[in-house]
Amino acid sequence: MAQTVNKKQLNELVLQMIETELGGEQVYRTALTCALNDDLKKEREGYLDETLKHQELAISVAKHLDLDPNTMSPGREVVKHLGESFVKAMKMAKKNDTPEAAQLVACECVVLAETKDHTNWELFGKALENMSATNKRFFKEVFDQVEQQEDHHLFHTRGWCRELWIDSLGMPAVLPPPEEVKQVETEIGASRAKQQRDSYL
Repeated sequence: MAQTVNKKQLNELVLQMIETELGGEQVYRTALTCALNDDLKKEREGYLDETLKHQELAISVAKHLDLDPNTMSPGREVVKHLGESFVKAMKMAKKNDTPEAAQLVACECVVLAETKDHTNWELFGKALENMSATNKRFFKEVFDQVEQQEDHHLFHTRGWCRELWIDSLGMPAVLPPPEEVKQVETEIGASRAKQQRDSYL
């Protein structure tokens, strides 16, 4: 199939992918300093390692498109600002509130960052469907390395955020969350795990 993807907007997406992964590194490094739960800490360390790999892959996509990975665009500037804001919010919570409250703020910041990250790669996967055969193979190999990990990042961090909030409200929580225990990889799987959480209590 001939390429029908808007090249300018694809470049914009790739630049935002790079910036999201760069910001994600800082988000995870800061969130790690807020983690009190050992299982959560271990998971974030793993996700940080994967994020560093995703940076390399996103940069390789840019280079394959003959796009300078350091190019800034208005959209990328916004992504950079958001990432810096998440880091600032976590540091603020750590300084001004209890360690437990800072852990919750960090969970929320990670979920927000991972929502953008997951969306980026999901859109890249959609763009792949309409790319020319010459580009498709390389990009598909990159996408296949990232897709499942991004699913884990989003669905599992959302579960952590929910359960830590429930715990903070003085109610029985499932820690690690069901999404983590069941190793969910899809939106449907995450929904089922959430619905079945009572069976873990």
